[in-house]
Amino acid sequence: MTYGDGLANIDIGAELAFHTAHGRKATVACVRPPARFGRIVTQGTQVVSFEEKPTAEGGLINGGFFILEPGVLELIDGHDTVWEKEPMESLAANGQLAAWVHRGFWQPMDTLRDKQHLNSLWESGAAPWKLWEG
Repeated sequence: MTYGDGLANIDIGAELAFHTAHGRKATVACVRPPARFGRIVTQGTQVVSFEEKPTAEGGLINGGFFILEPGVLELIDGHDTVWEKEPMESLAANGQLAAWVHRGFWQPMDTLRDKQHLNSLWESGAAPWKLWEG
């Protein structure tokens, strides 16, 4: 299952193998979000380098790619169920949600800026999520 509002080069086969190996009801791909701004590296008061939008150094976030056992769908009570609330919180509380860490490319498409960035990657031929020529 995926939300469909992000792009990644996630190896679904590896995530599925991880899911199968641990025996829990659900697995979520965890990612480090890209930083929104570039970073200046300093030594004292001297700027020594720039890093253009490095990967955020904070914690992992929900990358939006899931492997679910069929019974998990029973946790969705209806159209008003928020997946990140009751279902995921219940799975986590019951020890049934595993974290598979994806260290490759991941980028949300939540804003116009995100869309423009992803389009520029595609147009330049440098889209990390593109797996085949077509």
